[in-house]
Amino acid sequence: MKVVLTGSSGRLGRAIFGALAPDHSVTGIDRQAFATTSIIGDVANRSVLERAFEGADAVIHTAALHAPHVGVLADAEFERINDQGIRLLIDVALASGVPRIVFTSTTALYGHAIAKGACTWVDEDTPPQPKSIYHRTKAAGEKALAEAASEKLAVRVIRMSRCFPEPADRMAAYRLHRGVDVRDVADAHMLALSHQGPQFQRFVVSGATPFLPTDVGDLATRAASLIEERAPDLAASFRQRGWDLPRSIDRVYSPGAALESLGWRPKYGPEEVAAQLDRRSLEVLPPGAAIREKAE
Repeated sequence: MKVVLTGSSGRLGRAIFGALAPDHSVTGIDRQAFATTSIIGDVANRSVLERAFEGADAVIHTAALHAPHVGVLADAEFERINDQGIRLLIDVALASGVPRIVFTSTTALYGHAIAKGACTWVDEDTPPQPKSIYHRTKAAGEKALAEAASEKLAVRVIRMSRCFPEPADRMAAYRLHRGVDVRDVADAHMLALSHQGPQFQRFVVSGATPFLPTDVGDLATRAASLIEERAPDLAASFRQRGWDLPRSIDRVYSPGAALESLGWRPKYGPEEVAAQLDRRSLEVLPPGAAIREKAE
């Protein structure tokens, strides 16, 4: 396949490029130069898209402004790139005869749907309740794609959970309920390229969880003891390293639909986080490292 990959210089874009390149022709677009990017340009520029989309079999659209840009860049820039940009991308894709778009979205857009003082089970049927301009423009992009899906255009939306570098203890615990490895996210995008069924579908992509919807009460009040029961190896690893298990968990992003319908299987769970820390991978930060919190 000839695949156009927007945001190809970004962290996820590079992971997707690596997954695609052995078997597909990949044209990367990004404003920043990198080895995975062949066209340097703005994805909200029609001429850039028209040049790239000629003869393409699919577009994977990861390019966007993200949570760290909130409060740093103007809301109008979010609207230009995340909202108006996806509408332009749809228009050019249809005009160019591109039959499929895979769109990178985020579980962050659930926002206010996460109940305070409780644990919320989240899946594709949970209504998003955006908090920030980032969430709102991502939700607007999904809506535009849902409206554009037709016999001529198949759309797959990947709502990915947290996969950026964080302190290892937090990151490992998150893999149980609200985090995922960037390589696993790349694999989900790969599967979405050939996934059949209704023209518009969305999938929550998050790490495989040992928890059930009926666990939400216990997760809110006794998460550590439940982890001891459901993930004893992880609990033992935390004790060995002197890390504390979370006392309360406020959400579980369920990847059930991705597992069942998309055929996706995450390969890199909590144990991989510890292994990455031990080999000093740049993908994991040391416990206690100070980081800028991302709005969710």
